[in-house]
Amino acid sequence: MTILFRYLFREYGKIFTMCFSGLMTIYLVIDFFEKVRRFLRYDANWLDILTYFLLKAPAISYQIAPLAILMAALLTFGLLSRSHEITAMRSCGISLLWVTSPFMVFAGGASLVLLLFSSSVIPLAASKSEEIRIMRIEKKPPATAVVLKQPWTRVGTDRLMYVRSVSVGGELLGGVRLFQLDRSFQLVAMTEADEAIYRDSTWTLSQGRHRQFFPDGTVSTAEFESQPIELTLIPDDFTTWLGGDSEMMTFHDIRSYSRRRHQQGSQAARLKTDYYSRIAFPFVTIIMVLVGIALSLRRSGARGGGMAVGIGQALAVGFCYWSTHSIAIALGRGGVLPPMNAGWMANVLFMSFGLYLMLKVRY
Repeated sequence: MTILFRYLFREYGKIFTMCFSGLMTIYLVIDFFEKVRRFLRYDANWLDILTYFLLKAPAISYQIAPLAILMAALLTFGLLSRSHEITAMRSCGISLLWVTSPFMVFAGGASLVLLLFSSSVIPLAASKSEEIRIMRIEKKPPATAVVLKQPWTRVGTDRLMYVRSVSVGGELLGGVRLFQLDRSFQLVAMTEADEAIYRDSTWTLSQGRHRQFFPDGTVSTAEFESQPIELTLIPDDFTTWLGGDSEMMTFHDIRSYSRRRHQQGSQAARLKTDYYSRIAFPFVTIIMVLVGIALSLRRSGARGGGMAVGIGQALAVGFCYWSTHSIAIALGRGGVLPPMNAGWMANVLFMSFGLYLMLKVRY
């Protein structure tokens, strides 16, 4: 590692730290004043409030790091151009590729950190922060059962399942209904039960009734006290995954869930889209560095814009990326786009944009 490489890496690191700290402070201050008044109504302990916001920090860092990377690239190249350091390096025969290498290495390291955050740190911290908010700040008693946000799920290729409520541990389900369908999507049987209990790796329905629908329009009904059923779902599926909160699932959790319920309905598409999105998003740091450098040098190849222009360009590019990424994720969750395409679409588009701008730079 040469002296010049270390110098550029250090200067970029300083400006990134400044941008990241500023964005982090603004985000936390706004979030703090938005929530602290509600927390104080519960006479919450300040240590619990501080712990809650500290646990939110990984998720906030994950969101603002790409914008800080882009802003730092624009500002660093702007300052280097203003002091004619880029002109001096270029006049000594140093290629633009070599000049940008410290920035790309820094962004690559940041992308690996964000990938680690996305895979495990953020889901675990989010779960703990919600636990502190509910139990220690708002002082709510632990719930014995909760109503699912998404009570419908597909079980196998020809069955739908409705669950009204689930215990916190997931071993007890309330208001269970199983619908058996034929190939033409006609209802042929329905099983209702007051409860479903998970014991010894088996689900058992209790206090229920089974209805069989025949082609001639007749219906037969049989009641039962207890009846085992075959389900590939486990209690964790009902406590977390059927709630639809993929942000609190690690990569391992999502993969395990997908293996048990491969290609089953819109919920699987939603989780797969979120999975690929969480893999793709950390690598946007490299794209943002590329776009930032290209925007700084696009006018003359050696001159950068002022600080205000750099900040404005960073905000504009960041807004465009978030808009494109959000639209792609929505299309993927809705089944319009394949999950992998939806997760990586914004990255591919902005990488193409960055490469196009770099080709316009005069060497």
